[in-house]
Amino acid sequence: MVGVGIDDIAIHFPKLYFDMKDFAEFRGADFGKLNKGLGLSAMAIPDAHEDTATMGANACARLIDRNRLDPTKIGRIYLGTESALDGAKPTATYIMDMLEQRYDDTYGKDCFRNCDVVDLTFACIGAVDAMHNTLDWVARGGEKEDRIGIVVFADNAKYDLGSSGEYTQGAGGGAILIRHNPRLIEIPDNWGVSTMPVHDFFKPRREVEMKTVVENVLDLAEEAGEPRKEGLVEKILAILPKSSKKDDIMFESHTLKIHKDTPVFDGQFSNRCYSESVKTAFVDFRKKAINSGRYDPDEDTILTEQWDRIIVHLPYAFQGKRMFPDVFRHDRRELPMWENIVSEIGSEPFPEDFDDTPEGYEKFEKANDSYRRLISKTEEFKQFVEQRIEKTQRASSLIGNQYTGSIFLALMSTMESDYLDGTDMDGKRVGLCGYGSGAKAKVFEGIVQPEWKEIAARFSLFDRLSSRTPLDKDVYEKLHRGSQKDSVVTPAKEFALVGIGREGNLEGHREYSWFE
Repeated sequence: MVGVGIDDIAIHFPKLYFDMKDFAEFRGADFGKLNKGLGLSAMAIPDAHEDTATMGANACARLIDRNRLDPTKIGRIYLGTESALDGAKPTATYIMDMLEQRYDDTYGKDCFRNCDVVDLTFACIGAVDAMHNTLDWVARGGEKEDRIGIVVFADNAKYDLGSSGEYTQGAGGGAILIRHNPRLIEIPDNWGVSTMPVHDFFKPRREVEMKTVVENVLDLAEEAGEPRKEGLVEKILAILPKSSKKDDIMFESHTLKIHKDTPVFDGQFSNRCYSESVKTAFVDFRKKAINSGRYDPDEDTILTEQWDRIIVHLPYAFQGKRMFPDVFRHDRRELPMWENIVSEIGSEPFPEDFDDTPEGYEKFEKANDSYRRLISKTEEFKQFVEQRIEKTQRASSLIGNQYTGSIFLALMSTMESDYLDGTDMDGKRVGLCGYGSGAKAKVFEGIVQPEWKEIAARFSLFDRLSSRTPLDKDVYEKLHRGSQKDSVVTPAKEFALVGIGREGNLEGHREYSWFE
């Protein structure tokens, strides 16, 4: 039976970045903690003309051009994102609009008309879900039908200015070519899954006091050179209408219902959800691997050591090595080698060792967090990370969080690094662990194909990262607030946003163009 998997990956990231040294100085943060502790060197920042759709479309165009794909043969474009541009219209349709602009002259009007597009949202695991779905669709078509699907990931990982998550920002888009006989990685149909309904990170509909809105507007005006007059906020609030017939927004309580791009989150709780979800999904994967005959537990072969590389979702570069001790422990605790670790760091805590109360559970969680840190400091775990995880971190350190794309950026990072190092990965297995807050994890594996070097050689990931433009703190904040209207770097050979709701269009209508 012919396998399906990833034939090629293309990535687009903003040409702008904010250096982490400058960020640390700007916010009075400890650069050593950010850099040495979390692995952060820079964060990619979208320019004024960039959004979720342009980043996804630019990656798609790169993938189509590089592989000389005929748009009429592309059966689906499924987008994983948590930075959607509309509450109803899929962001994938904006991507299709841009692609049609670019390829209609060559392939005919409406060359994407028979392409199925949709958005999938589950926080950072949305693109993994889109790929899982597309792999099934390609496989069902059979080798003769030769279905071609593109999975897109595109996000702007944006946090409130001055918040505890601001240093984990980043942005980018990518496109994954899924087909039979893949040249990069074949993905067997064996998936471990863990889902639990938690509130670790989310973007709710919110109510904001009108006073806050007015103050923010006046801050922007002051930034533009308009001095603020004393008492102006109160005067504006006094004359606000009780209701607006235009959009039926009620001001009786001086609140406004809004949806923000920035999340509500509990960082420590989210880390625990991440670790628990990945561990549980790994257990599910292992059980299914045993049932399918893929893995024989009687051979005492540690499953995670059958994976030459372990690629995980990276909201920051060192997240993988900080969160993976749970899986490392679970995969080894029944083996003789674990006794050496216990003799070094002591026995692990178990829930039954604590009172069966909320307070007791909280004490267990803290004890487990501490034990996880002890595992990470053992020589056995450090060697494990150096051999299997380190290369996945390199690009993330320079770009930051890409939300749905972070796991695929990590995959590209390790594949290009292995190519540049001359490492022979042909036939090797890699483990992949996706995670999305809310919360869900999926564990699956890939088999590196004979033509992988040909594909990885074209990524040029690190060369392109070296030619970006740095930002100063003032422009960074203007871009974050949306007050920077002109592009910092003039768009060239890329799609760009050119207008929203311009005259002759409906409110909120977004327009894009290709710039040579």
